[in-house]
Amino acid sequence: MARVGLTTDRLVRAGAELADEVGFEQVTVSALARRFDVKVASLYSHVKNSQDLKTRLALLALEELAVQAADAVAGRSGKDALAALGNVYRDYAHEHPGRYAAAQLRLDPEAAAASAGRRHSGMTRAILRGYDLPEPDQTHAVRLLGSVFHGYISLEMGGGFSHSAPDTQETWDRTLDALDALLRNWPTP
Repeated sequence: MARVGLTTDRLVRAGAELADEVGFEQVTVSALARRFDVKVASLYSHVKNSQDLKTRLALLALEELAVQAADAVAGRSGKDALAALGNVYRDYAHEHPGRYAAAQLRLDPEAAAASAGRRHSGMTRAILRGYDLPEPDQTHAVRLLGSVFHGYISLEMGGGFSHSAPDTQETWDRTLDALDALLRNWPTP
């Protein structure tokens, strides 16, 4: 029988904290059991295995990001909305590196359908409406923004920019300026 007080939500939140401390790849059911000082078997009534735990962490991270992004972009448009969205992702990655890594987990179709992923795409598309992009260009632009945001954040978090000037904040600001300019002058095929 599981120890009193253990719930799936509590375990997932503890797993998210652990991911931020030691890295997403290091989170396992065994590591979580050690954190709670219980036997691994005690957790199996709450999570199926380490992959189930990681999927739940990804869903939590995507939800947290969606809530923060919705708050940040509400009432904004154009470059202001674009910068707000990018800044939410970047700030979240710096504050919660393990959770941010979890948000990048490739989900199976059922988990993806239940995730906040569609809300992220919807928010990005709402921002892009301010740039008057038709389909399929909106889809291309959603992919471009995701690639640039995630690529920049991954390189920055990995120390890829730490040994050179200018400051990474200046480069980030210039990147957002460049994305805004590109979206305002989207090339036609």
